[in-house]
Amino acid sequence: MAYWWVNLGSTYKEEVTGFMWSPQKNKNDSRSVSYDNMLLIQPGDVIFAHSKKLIRAIGIATSRAQHSPKPNFGKAGLNWLDDGWLVEVDFTELIDPIDVREHMEKIRPNLPNKHSPLQMNGNAVQAYLFSLPEPMASVLASIRPTEFQAVTSRPSKYTDEDFDIENSVSAIEMRFDISATEKIQLAKSRRGQGLFKANVRLVESACRVTGVSQLSMLRASHIKPWRDANDVEKIDGFNGLLLAPHVDHLFDKGFITFEDKGQMELSPALNVEILKRWGIPQVLNVGDFCDEQKYYLAHHHENIFIATA
Repeated sequence: MAYWWVNLGSTYKEEVTGFMWSPQKNKNDSRSVSYDNMLLIQPGDVIFAHSKKLIRAIGIATSRAQHSPKPNFGKAGLNWLDDGWLVEVDFTELIDPIDVREHMEKIRPNLPNKHSPLQMNGNAVQAYLFSLPEPMASVLASIRPTEFQAVTSRPSKYTDEDFDIENSVSAIEMRFDISATEKIQLAKSRRGQGLFKANVRLVESACRVTGVSQLSMLRASHIKPWRDANDVEKIDGFNGLLLAPHVDHLFDKGFITFEDKGQMELSPALNVEILKRWGIPQVLNVGDFCDEQKYYLAHHHENIFIATA
């Protein structure tokens, strides 16, 4: 297990949903130790997320770095190059964020000699990602021991079930019309991972049916199925929902769908006893969908939803 410090500035609310992203190089095409550090992260590593002078979240890396275009940050990050690295992280936001300036007496002796994330006065150094020596990480962990233990004791890797994944990925590898980076992202989107999962998390924050918001318990599910989507749609965050596994099964198999205004529609082929056993009400409105999502829901309603018994 290694320890890292990441400065999440204008993209904190986006990245804390479950990933870190950095450019591969500076705008002048020069290398950066901060960005190169992304390649050293391993699943299970611990990450302290700092933003606006506070450590606001602690996370566990759940993937290695992967080539990725810039996620849909909106206006944030307009000056960054588009080609970057993406690491998936299971972040937990702290109930009481840590102001490291209040703990510098303990932290200062453990600061790294080179590439320190903090100045001696406790102000953050302006760069993205820093490796933390274990003694410094231990001091930070001791400030919020209960929350640190809760985060680090969780399983460090999650997998999603899917159908015909390997055949789909093999077909991607045989393509010559897209770059290696695009192949990686399309393959990961087939598994509900990578840039697709990050983009979905920028649109959706919880399972609309169950209300569960713990991301490690949810799947990033395509609305317009991967097999029917073009390359752009395969990684479009608006073409996805975060769903609990049992809800994902019902949606993927066409037993439920959603109207534009959020009304859940049940297929006549669905045994409603299953809903009772799973604690899902038969009448439910999950909230309005945006216009971009409505486009994909129309496809699901017309092509996936089982409209007859």
